[in-house]
Amino acid sequence: MATRNSIPIPVARVLRKLGNDIRDARRRRRIPTKVMAERAAVSRTTLMKAEQGDLGVSIGTIATLLFILGLHDRLAELADVGHDQVGLDLADELLPQRIRRKRRE
Repeated sequence: MATRNSIPIPVARVLRKLGNDIRDARRRRRIPTKVMAERAAVSRTTLMKAEQGDLGVSIGTIATLLFILGLHDRLAELADVGHDQVGLDLADELLPQRIRRKRRE
């Protein structure tokens, strides 16, 4: 598991923002922490850690919380190869310059 010292600062910021967004979405829906934790099958402590962007909360828990809030739609697109411009550029560089017909034996 990553420690606070080993995680890049931008990643820590993103996780904090995600946690804050989950908390705000829960509050807008007027879902108490006890009810939210029960729906996600986690403790209130784990829910609070998730809402704080704690590094120890599993991605499965985060995904479940997003699902409960109806915000899980874009989760599958996070690392979609179609949006990976660097990966697409690298793959294009490996394309052959010419394609020759195979010789018949």
